[in-house]
Amino acid sequence: MTKMKQTHSKTLLSRLTRKLFTSKFYALLATFVLTTTSSHAYAKLAKTAGLKPETMRQIVKKVVKVESTTGNYHTRNRKSGAYGRYQIMPKTARAYAKKLKIPYSKWKLPKNQDRIFEAIMADNIRSLKRNGLKVNAFSIYGTHQQGAGGFKAIMKNKKLSKKLERNLRHNLPKRLSRVPRHKLKLAWVNYWKKKFS
Repeated sequence: MTKMKQTHSKTLLSRLTRKLFTSKFYALLATFVLTTTSSHAYAKLAKTAGLKPETMRQIVKKVVKVESTTGNYHTRNRKSGAYGRYQIMPKTARAYAKKLKIPYSKWKLPKNQDRIFEAIMADNIRSLKRNGLKVNAFSIYGTHQQGAGGFKAIMKNKKLSKKLERNLRHNLPKRLSRVPRHKLKLAWVNYWKKKFS
């Protein structure tokens, strides 16, 4: 009876060890694949932006820190509806999922969030260049936060729409979010330039 119990325990232990090893192996493999993919993506984005891959990696790291703090792929902003590591709006996710042939029901998967974010970044960088705006950490984040059109309106000193005004105020600390309308753009630019300097 004791021998049978020991055999059963050994079998159970070996199965658990095998399962644990397999899980760790796949986790390591996934990390390696994601890191390799990310490195390749940074290199492509850096080339589009005219920056070094390491500079681009640092910019993305800062964007992630601001957007989701920990880089968690399941971070949800209950107020805005933005989701994930890069805080992508569902409407934007839908458009890019279609463009990248990703089923919309699967856009929240980490690898798909990465692909969507990389495509958004590439489009934003092209928009900056097309509009004669400097490509740097501040402008890359600014287009991510306000959209390419919103950022262009801010930097080209266009009249603020109600929606853009609301977005700017929402993305400033309380003390700055209350500045008069005519000082709002400058307050936003100065605050985020300093953050991304």
